[in-house]
Amino acid sequence: MKYRLYGKSGLRVSEISLGTMTFGEDWGWGSAKDEARKIYDAYRAAGGNFIDTANLYTNGTSESFLGEFMRDHRQSMVLATKFTNAAPGDDPNAAGNHRKSMMQAVEASLRRLKTDYIDLYWLHNWDEMTPAEEVMRAFDDLVRQGKVLYIGVSDAPAWWIAQANTMAELRGWTPFIGLQIEYSLVERTVERELIPMAKAFDLGLVAWSPLAGGLLSGKYQAGQAKDARLSTESGSTFKRTGEQVDRIVRAVKEVSGQVGRPAAQVALAWLQHRDIPVIPIIGARRMEQLQDNLASLELQLTPEQVAALDKASAIEMGFPHDFYAIEMVKAFRYGGLRDKILAA
Repeated sequence: MKYRLYGKSGLRVSEISLGTMTFGEDWGWGSAKDEARKIYDAYRAAGGNFIDTANLYTNGTSESFLGEFMRDHRQSMVLATKFTNAAPGDDPNAAGNHRKSMMQAVEASLRRLKTDYIDLYWLHNWDEMTPAEEVMRAFDDLVRQGKVLYIGVSDAPAWWIAQANTMAELRGWTPFIGLQIEYSLVERTVERELIPMAKAFDLGLVAWSPLAGGLLSGKYQAGQAKDARLSTESGSTFKRTGEQVDRIVRAVKEVSGQVGRPAAQVALAWLQHRDIPVIPIIGARRMEQLQDNLASLELQLTPEQVAALDKASAIEMGFPHDFYAIEMVKAFRYGGLRDKILAA
């Protein structure tokens, strides 16, 4: 395991994050406590230090398990959890991005995790209601209180994140250092706006569902993509036709055959070749799944293999990206001198 500086910070995190949404059986699937402990210990033994959980995962059981598992080595782990979501009920303030939701959630998470601080606190998803200034000021209060060290944002549009981070920087509040998004060979639409925004703000990138809910695990054959999509539990939202997914699955399996490694490792290794560092979140219900995913760190794809996977999974970038690619537009934008102008 190697380590990366995370975003615009000095925080060192392992190049794979352990997702713990599978810790606990409260939702009818997942790992029992003994198996979850084995998975956690194996990840840590491999050098992993970056843990991803959330207040809602398995109704709080995920956080409770982690609180026990980390008891004698809390300082050596980079613990990330999230707020925003709440189980359906009759309290209008139980969920959302607002200050009340944040304060209630962080206190409950600290109790379950048996710790007095959270290393990285995520806004889990945008509620489309709360003003950005309320969110960022409330985050800054938690940092000043020492309950949170760094903050990040997950599942929000690029324009809102840019607005929130710019406001925080101008007002001297704590800015986001990380972005968590769905990203895989199947879901690449984040390359249109979210990833360019992350590069501009130097946000550390974390990818959830890097195996597209299991579609890229190698267990699905061409023609099964539609049924596989309906059976996933990851919350993936990719909009690909069955034909497109089949093409991607075939390309992954072809590279898998060339390198003699499982398809899941190929799909994870592809993320190492993006133009911005990507830390995949790997979840596992069984030990062998964890070990298989960790082995992807040892796999180096050739430029030809990466190009083949890129081609099979390519998306239409849409406006304005496709507009900028038109030769006449490029000629007019730079007065015919684009090749002679050096980028910063």
